[in-house]
Amino acid sequence: MKISRETWQVALDALRANKVKAALTMLGVVIGSACIVLVVTIALIGKTYVLAQIEGVGSNLVYGYYMGSGGAQGKNLNDEITIDDLNAMRSLPHVAEVAGTHDMSSSLVINGVEKPVTLIGVTEGFQKIRNLQILRGRFFDHVDMENASKACLITQELASKLQSTNLVGNQLRIGELTFTVIAVFRERVATFGQSEISSESVLIPFPLMKYYVGSNRLRTFYVQADSSENVDAVTAEVRGLLRDRHSPGAVYNVQNLSSILDAARKISLALTAVLMMVGGIALIISGVGIMNIMLVTVTERTREIGLRKAIGARREEILYQFLIEAFLISGVGAILGIVIAISIKIVVEPLLPPDMGIRIPISGMSVIAAFVVSCATGVLFGYLPASRASKLQPTESLRYE
Repeated sequence: MKISRETWQVALDALRANKVKAALTMLGVVIGSACIVLVVTIALIGKTYVLAQIEGVGSNLVYGYYMGSGGAQGKNLNDEITIDDLNAMRSLPHVAEVAGTHDMSSSLVINGVEKPVTLIGVTEGFQKIRNLQILRGRFFDHVDMENASKACLITQELASKLQSTNLVGNQLRIGELTFTVIAVFRERVATFGQSEISSESVLIPFPLMKYYVGSNRLRTFYVQADSSENVDAVTAEVRGLLRDRHSPGAVYNVQNLSSILDAARKISLALTAVLMMVGGIALIISGVGIMNIMLVTVTERTREIGLRKAIGARREEILYQFLIEAFLISGVGAILGIVIAISIKIVVEPLLPPDMGIRIPISGMSVIAAFVVSCATGVLFGYLPASRASKLQPTESLRYE
């Protein structure tokens, strides 16, 4: 049956006549619909932030190190990772970049006083693969690596402790060698000492590490896949390459960041489910509120309903009138809730620290879902009072006081 314009007009007039009651009934829908949009937004923020942090450490990263050999011989020097292993990894399919490091504790002489630092020998691709930010100066180039130049990069924290306005170009004595500072750098995302880089680290060309440790073996290697889809394949290929190039008993720990990503997705999913339950509960409460208020409204308007039926209004028209009222209450409440959720994004986003790199995305699907679910809740809970109103007998209704 087609809903007449008159039915819409009667429903609108009824809501206008009871503005306060309609507004209070609408409040639960506003909260519920805003919750749905904000729930999806929070989940997207969490997922985006975690991905940004992982990509800040190094996107599509595979890393590993030599653990030892089977049996009683412990570690075998011939099984340790070398530059030749890195070059072999570079030739694997879907590999974009490779790098290696070897770190050790050392000391930095400042004004005749020794301070402990972490000395890290790095290969040429380290800056690109780990997304290091060069604040002043430059990273090592091919000439630095070939000539084992006595150049170094220092962390931003170490530079601040040295209390110099511009350390680039100055000399630093590390152990028994003197280096020229060519850059100050920082990690794009702080790893809090969980990588080889600590707050007081000094990077030097990898060939110079032989002077300190007596060999040119790598402690840790990094391989960057050309896309996230190929990370698992590259991980398996690197494991196979190391197995083929070294003795059968050699054990290498080769990992990627997929486990962290999976954990982030699970946490995001769990958080979304919990918050969706909160939004769902709010909508159910608002639906019960709509039903209760409209049941009271039906009782209050019994005489009006009887009068409409007496002058020819059909049962369906009365039913549709009250369903329209429920739909308008829930629909307008949903729109207001969505507007509030979007307003929160507009207000909060500029207040976030720029260095966190967090953006607040609003999902179009969440907006549509909030509107549809809110309207459906209103109509569903509004059906009982609407049905009750449509079944009232005209003669009994007209006698109602």
